[in-house]
Amino acid sequence: MKTNLFVIVLFFLGMRVCTPQETINQMVDSLNLVNQPDKRVDLALRIAHQLQGSDWERSLVYFELAEKESKNTGNQLLLGKVYFDLAKLYHNKGVLDVGLDYYLKALNIYKDFERDDDRAKVENNLAIIYAELNDQHQASKFFRKVFDYQSKNKDTLRLAQILNNMGTFFLKSDLDSSQYFFQKSLKFTQAIKDTSLYIYNYTSLGRVGFLQNNDSLAYAFFKRAKTLTKFNEESAATGYFNYIMAEYFSRNKVHDSAIYYAKLAIDSKGDLYNFNSMNSLNTIYENYIEKKDYEQATHYFQLFNTVRDSLNIEAQAVNVESLRLQEEFKSKTKIRQLQQEKKQFRYLIIGLALLTGILTLLLILFRFRNRIQKNRLEKELLISKQMELRQSLESKNKALVGKAMGEIHRTDIINGILNDLKQIKRSAVKKETQHAIDYILKRLKLDLNTDIWKEFEVSFEQVHKSFYKNLQKLHPDLTPKDRRLCAMLFLDLTSKEISQLTGQNFKSVENARTRLRKKLDLTNTKENLSTYLNTLA
Repeated sequence: MKTNLFVIVLFFLGMRVCTPQETINQMVDSLNLVNQPDKRVDLALRIAHQLQGSDWERSLVYFELAEKESKNTGNQLLLGKVYFDLAKLYHNKGVLDVGLDYYLKALNIYKDFERDDDRAKVENNLAIIYAELNDQHQASKFFRKVFDYQSKNKDTLRLAQILNNMGTFFLKSDLDSSQYFFQKSLKFTQAIKDTSLYIYNYTSLGRVGFLQNNDSLAYAFFKRAKTLTKFNEESAATGYFNYIMAEYFSRNKVHDSAIYYAKLAIDSKGDLYNFNSMNSLNTIYENYIEKKDYEQATHYFQLFNTVRDSLNIEAQAVNVESLRLQEEFKSKTKIRQLQQEKKQFRYLIIGLALLTGILTLLLILFRFRNRIQKNRLEKELLISKQMELRQSLESKNKALVGKAMGEIHRTDIINGILNDLKQIKRSAVKKETQHAIDYILKRLKLDLNTDIWKEFEVSFEQVHKSFYKNLQKLHPDLTPKDRRLCAMLFLDLTSKEISQLTGQNFKSVENARTRLRKKLDLTNTKENLSTYLNTLA
């Protein structure tokens, strides 16, 4: 038991926390031992991130190594991550043109692979960098893209961040719009209770207040932000708050407070060699001058000058890098143009195939239309023939009725003559006259047609062959007189016309019609007698 306790004590005595430099050295040793390109890229990026605050030049060396290794892997998404990290590095250092080029490179890769989330992150940073370059058109375009994407995804945190960035974008040009976007961001922040975002929102709204010369509004928001910084002392949001407070107090000639917050802004960043730290050092220097504390003013001016010179040297080195990047970007643009032309050629082939298909379809439709037109003409011809047959049938019906009426009329005349001759014979005295009258009577009786209706039925049946057949089949108990009346009603003759044809009075014809309806089982229906009979043809 004592031995185990001794080992444990020795173990804890041997343990100690590694310094940042020792951590970097350990990662460098690991990098020299690792052969897999993707792991080498990961280690190189981690080393570069560790060094970027303290040793800019060494940080760039490891970023370039990560870029080279990622190209060797052929993994475009890994290269996109390297480009994104490089862009952020240059962006944070204030080297906006190179940062912009790397962001655009990363964006092209994420577009090709349809990585919407990664693309949205890049577009958000592009909007910020274009805003810093005072390119309002491009900044607005990318802010809108990211806002629409996050709205679709209902990502409240991202929406709040984007609206805060949009408010910052409008600070220089339109304070009302800036205030509107900060307030919208604050509403989203209240839904997710994010402390850092609260600090950003309250600080930004306070900044709008003092730019509008509304000190009471500015103070109210700054007070809220300050309360929250106690819980996020090391955060970027707190650094931003300190930086803005230094600017606020400097403008209001409260020198001690301006110096205090400017020093906090530098400490919270942890990186002296960037534009924000340089501006904070300048604020400290100017406020010490205002206080006539020339010793401190001299000290901070020397620091400010050192950082400024360092950034200028870096900027010069970056200009060379920028030229190299521009050439690479031009080459990539040419490659993309060739790929685009290839796509356009493919689309041309597809378009020609579609055009051929459309022409074939049009030809089929043309033939189909001709067939429809032909069928329509045939239908019209058939209708015309049917109308012609109907007219011919009506003409025959009229001729049939006319012939029957003519025969009846001729019979009536002959019967009248016969009656007259019989009267004359009775009053004649001479035998010769009586014999002559008898001769004439015999001749007239021979010419008298007593079977008119039989001939009528024969002629009617020749024109309407199926009528009597169907009538006999459905109603076999009809008398010849009933069938004769059916034929005349089939021909749509009125009771008056039937009365004239048959020699009956009008009332007798109406009674005959009523009896016929009963025989045809139509008494309790509203169906027209002639209409029913026409269905039997």
